Amino acid sequence: MNLTDAEWNVMECLWEKSPRTGRETTDWLEEKMGWSRSTTLTLLRRMEKKGAVVGENDAEEGVKLFRPLIQWEDAALEEAESFLSRVYHGSVSLMVNSLTQKQALPQEEIDELYELLKKMEEGDCHDRE
Repeated sequence: MNLTDAEWNVMECLWEKSPRTGRETTDWLEEKMGWSRSTTLTLLRRMEKKGAVVGENDAEEGVKLFRPLIQWEDAALEEAESFLSRVYHGSVSLMVNSLTQKQALPQEEIDELYELLKKMEEGDCHDRE
């Protein structure tokens, strides 16, 4: 599921705390983004139709509660794969090379990348056995 920038903001709100009432969601997005109530409610309706969020009526409270239907990890992975494919033709090494041409990586991130590559290499070795 591809999310627009505006939809990402709504999802961030719901990933931070869920479920949220429509009022809680509109208040949060007004504070963070400066959006009007109608903008937020329009986005929530659109995202319900898209299957990104669900709004359920709470009979006890008499309000509608919204919660995400997709996890952050799944959305982030899909976004990363789409970006990688679209911009770097699927090449992780080309992307890393491009990102590090203009700014140096902190040593901590370099160490994390080395560890990740070692784990991937070990996984490949085990798959071949």
